[in-house]
Amino acid sequence: MPTDTATRGLLASLRDRLGVAASHREEPQLTQTTPSIAREFPDGEQPAARGSRGAKGGDSYSAAQLEALKGLEPVRRRPGMYIGSTDLRGLHHLINEIVDNSIDEAMAGYCDTILVTLHKDGSVSVVDNGRGIPVDMHPTEKKVGLEMVLTELHAGGKFGGGGYKIAGGLHGVGASVVNALSERLVAEVHRDGRLYRQSYRRGFPEGPMETVGPTSQRGTTIRWWPDPKVFPDRTHDWDTVADRLRELAFLTKGVSLTLHDESRGLRYTFYFEGGIRAFVSYLNANRNVVNARPMYVEREIDGNVVEIAVQYQNSAFTEHVLAYANNINTEEGGAHLTGFRSALTATLNKYARKAGILKEN
Repeated sequence: MPTDTATRGLLASLRDRLGVAASHREEPQLTQTTPSIAREFPDGEQPAARGSRGAKGGDSYSAAQLEALKGLEPVRRRPGMYIGSTDLRGLHHLINEIVDNSIDEAMAGYCDTILVTLHKDGSVSVVDNGRGIPVDMHPTEKKVGLEMVLTELHAGGKFGGGGYKIAGGLHGVGASVVNALSERLVAEVHRDGRLYRQSYRRGFPEGPMETVGPTSQRGTTIRWWPDPKVFPDRTHDWDTVADRLRELAFLTKGVSLTLHDESRGLRYTFYFEGGIRAFVSYLNANRNVVNARPMYVEREIDGNVVEIAVQYQNSAFTEHVLAYANNINTEEGGAHLTGFRSALTATLNKYARKAGILKEN
């Protein structure tokens, strides 16, 4: 064991060496590895000094800084909140909104013909032979029904007031959003033997609704010109529109949906008496199917109509299940899809046990 004197000498020697090493050590150089991001400020505005934001600005925040958007102004300020985007996807969403209103008339049993026209001037029109948007004066809003539907968010006949029992659009924003995002919109209603018309510009009526004259038709025509201030590209794609109309024709059997492109001289009508049974056959057209005729069930339970079509195929060992509620594709599933899977599994197991295919443990 070393003596205390030796230990103290060893520690002193060690401290001396550490001191010499520290004196020759270079100070580390600090380098910035994260690139700085230049921020652009409006003319005349300078960035606030660090720590000064709350010093003066806090007291200036009052009710005067609050802004309430009225009418259709929220749509024009934030169109993405209502149609997803202002690219081609959002542009075509406008068509879907108006067509869905016509489909709601069809599901209610009042419409069997819908015509969508892509006009040469870039506008789009949707014509149906439904009941026509109401044109009488609303008792409390003091507006005719047509103007109310096209200028008020969350206004419509699908909130339980008896206008529709089944509807895909339940928020009352479809037609008014299209109106808000259009440079110009013209609505015509054939109702009760009279033709009514009203024009709008960027959501605002250009004048009161006018009575044009007598008519033997019925239904609604909506024609709009997408606003170039909202949509940089206003080119409508035939395939995009046709795919949606085909899907709706399958889902709403017995309803004729026609697409007409004036620029290309194309016209095509989608009509399927078989409904979703024909839809399944269409999806499996190039596959080797097990049951040539799709199994089909339709039943009304407590006022709700349920349709199911099933066809097995062995070309690909993956399932393809499409679920809809009121013609809206529920991509995330839901109680209706969960119930179907459970019922199908229970039915197949019951049959397999009864036929001796599946042995009990």
